[in-house]
Amino acid sequence: MEANEVVRALAALAQPVRLQVFRCLVVAGPEGLTPGALVEAIGVPATSLSFHLKELTHAGLVSQERQGRNLIYRAAFDRMNALLGYLTENCCQGAPCLADGSAACAC
Repeated sequence: MEANEVVRALAALAQPVRLQVFRCLVVAGPEGLTPGALVEAIGVPATSLSFHLKELTHAGLVSQERQGRNLIYRAAFDRMNALLGYLTENCCQGAPCLADGSAACAC
């Protein structure tokens, strides 16, 4: 993942509603959700949701597919994993990190 793509993805997630939408789509898994289901799940107005979905899509974190009359939004798990990989690529200077957090990296 290129640095400018990472910045775009992090900027998209640096907004509370977009972060909530993205997390909801991650929980939904590959089946994704319609905008109506997202509105019900997070309680944001549909017009506002549309703006946030556009921003997440532009950042490559969400994909959109038309199924009949419905739009289905899905988290782009490959991009999410690439972002996480970029952020942790040189974690602890290449040494394995402890999952329990008992030893912090000396960064």
